[in-house]
Amino acid sequence: MENILGKSASKVQTALNQYGLDLKILTMQDSTRTCAEAAQTIGCQVGQIVKSMIFRGKTSGTPLLIIASGTNRINEKKMKEYLGEAVTRPDANYVQETTGFAIGGIPPLGHSTKLKCFIDSDLFQYDEVWAAAGTPFTVFRLTPDQLLTITQGQVIQVK
Repeated sequence: MENILGKSASKVQTALNQYGLDLKILTMQDSTRTCAEAAQTIGCQVGQIVKSMIFRGKTSGTPLLIIASGTNRINEKKMKEYLGEAVTRPDANYVQETTGFAIGGIPPLGHSTKLKCFIDSDLFQYDEVWAAAGTPFTVFRLTPDQLLTITQGQVIQVK
């Protein structure tokens, strides 16, 4: 059966293809909107879920992407140490405008705006991880090193 992708997932697949990696988006029957739902649907550990979250610099207003393991809560005070300013969580409209994707399907690449990216070091304990691909029903599997390649992120401790 052919895996026909909608507009958002196609945008992510196009971005993935630019890296020459054999990464393919899968459309799931059940929701992958939350980390717990994604792990259940995929059949992996919650920690293997790539959680892509948008924050904004409190002073500068600069948007940034923080990619965390599905089991980790991002320590916003620690983010201040890395950025030199506090961060805030923007509303859903800001996230949509900045990334081109709705919350619940934000991928780690293919955003409308170029984002500074930080990657949770805890993701590197896994051989493979799973990321959202633009919708609450689309995902793709990759290695943590491939995640680093496609995001050009800085590896940090987020918790």
